[in-house]
Amino acid sequence: MADTQTPTLAETHSPPGWLRLLWADKYATVAAVFLLFVVAMAIFGPSLFADLSSKVNFRGRNLAPFQFEHGWLMILGADSLGRPILARILVAAQNTMTIAFFAVLAAGIVGGSLGLIAGYSRKLVSDVIMRLADVIMSFPSLLLAVIVLYMLKPALGNLVLVLAITRIPVYLRTTRAEVLEIRERMFVQAAKVMGASTWRITFLHILPMVLPTLLTIATLDFAFVMLAESSLSFLGIGIQPPEVTWGLMVAQGRPYMAQAWWLSFWPGLMIVLTTMSLNLLSNWLRTVLDPAQRWRLEGSKETANV
Repeated sequence: MADTQTPTLAETHSPPGWLRLLWADKYATVAAVFLLFVVAMAIFGPSLFADLSSKVNFRGRNLAPFQFEHGWLMILGADSLGRPILARILVAAQNTMTIAFFAVLAAGIVGGSLGLIAGYSRKLVSDVIMRLADVIMSFPSLLLAVIVLYMLKPALGNLVLVLAITRIPVYLRTTRAEVLEIRERMFVQAAKVMGASTWRITFLHILPMVLPTLLTIATLDFAFVMLAESSLSFLGIGIQPPEVTWGLMVAQGRPYMAQAWWLSFWPGLMIVLTTMSLNLLSNWLRTVLDPAQRWRLEGSKETANV
């Protein structure tokens, strides 16, 4: 009877799952839950609240928040056209998240690929790629985006393209630095001796070692790109009405800051909370993906009690 209750050696030393590691960091857990809520808003918000977010009601212009007699959609107040701020925040989440996601994805793929090539190719090819990164980095990213968007139509696709281009050097330089160190390890040398091609070594042996670092950077970069999009929308060269983003909502509420602070406060709060959650989740990812730091979560009391 006692033997059936005693855990086996494999069960005793088996590493905890991702959920247990996440639960061990309470701040990361709260951040992950909030980000899931934001993703749900981005997916379902427009289909559920698109009509309500664009419905004009001049009787409710600049309605103050927490006026419960006007319905739950007006709990955060209304904008200068009487449209419920809560509905507009839910709808704007899709454009804000879509722009940030595809900009980070494109920058990660292009920058990561170029970094792999620059780190494992001949010096001439590496120098050409790095000079390309230097050219992009010589311009302030926000200034470059402003110049390009003034020349192009400020559409969603152009906004993604501009933001992705400005972030490519981050992934390129990081990936190249990682590859230069990994290429000297024994398993890479063994693959060379066994006759593996350059492409096989690069994408099947080195890339999996670089991905954890790129994933951590992408989480942080997602927050940066979202702030950059909000800045461009605030300047009036981002997404244009009738489309809406959180940054555009902040810009539209700027003329009414003195008498209707809530027009800019609530979308600005969503930007701050989302950025903070991404930073907390990025710190957790960096700890989990680093074998030298992962013990901090694996050995915590919270993990042991789950």
